[in-house]
Amino acid sequence: MSPVVLGAILGILGVARVVIWVAPVTVPNEKQRNILREYLDAFIIAGVVALILMHFVVRTFWIPSGSMEPTLKIHDVLLANEIQYRFQDPKDGQIAVFVPPPMLGTTDFIKRVMAVPGDTFRVHDGKVYRNGKVLNEPYIAAHPDYEFEIRDYQVIVDGVPLDPTRAVLPARNEWQAPDRVPKGYYLMLGDNRNDSDDGHLWGFTERSKFVGHAFLVFWPLTDMKLLHSP
Repeated sequence: MSPVVLGAILGILGVARVVIWVAPVTVPNEKQRNILREYLDAFIIAGVVALILMHFVVRTFWIPSGSMEPTLKIHDVLLANEIQYRFQDPKDGQIAVFVPPPMLGTTDFIKRVMAVPGDTFRVHDGKVYRNGKVLNEPYIAAHPDYEFEIRDYQVIVDGVPLDPTRAVLPARNEWQAPDRVPKGYYLMLGDNRNDSDDGHLWGFTERSKFVGHAFLVFWPLTDMKLLHSP
């Protein structure tokens, strides 16, 4: 449920509560009126608390595509901790909600943090290397069928550097090393590596674009689970 929908429901409940207060004759039976008043008060308080949590602490996120399969399925609904990244930086392996590059629209994306500032990162022969070590990735749908490397102040995919006019790539003077993720930037990839609109197509994600850390799938109930970092 979005904050807008919840706000609309709270508005309707609030109107009903006011009507009962100013025009008690709408519910002539006093006992029924008191019971209804108690239920309305409880729902309104719970709704206000939920709205505050949605705005400042947690946010619901609906999965629209298969880019994070098999970890997250289409139509899954999850919770993301919005307050965590205000005090902590994203870490390798976390699943995060973030604002995508402008050319990709305004709908938030969700991907896995694959490299943080200072990391080296490479994909070669279907294997993923971070800081020189092969990653064990039991969560991916299939091994990536592309080559990827951060080298010479560029992101190079299948031997071709990403176009800096179409990708998020900092100016050369913002890099601290030619082969490491620059400060303030992160590499985000989907678990469905070969069917994901992610960093191997459009480069890095800026630190300021992170919205929240996804930690729980709560719908459907049959798929409820905590999202652990590997």
